[in-house]
Amino acid sequence: MNWYLAKLVFRIICGAGDHRPQFDEQLHLIKAGDAAEALKKAYRIGYHNGDTFLNHHDEPVQWKFVNVPELVPLHVTEEGIEMYSRIEEPDDLDSYLSLIHHKASVLRNKEAQSLASPTIL
Repeated sequence: MNWYLAKLVFRIICGAGDHRPQFDEQLHLIKAGDAAEALKKAYRIGYHNGDTFLNHHDEPVQWKFVNVPELVPLHVTEEGIEMYSRIEEPDDLDSYLSLIHHKASVLRNKEAQSLASPTIL
């Protein structure tokens, strides 16, 4: 069996869709005998993960599976290799950097709390 990294793209449509187009790009780890099998599994995941629900304004929100645009075989041989890269072009630089730093701070605090609070099995 081999490991593959598949990118699945979902379109997010809120209400009537009168908003800036929004997409969720997800990376999924897939174990398969070959690339064809991995691609079939990726499509199956995409079709099963589509969803519709109501948001806090009682508007329908749809996560519509779009496609699998990338499938990469993984030959992991060392720690720290790049798995994914995406260029962002934010409209508001300060807001983007603030969000990145906030998420990193939350992650560090969460990890620090888990180290301070041992899990009881």
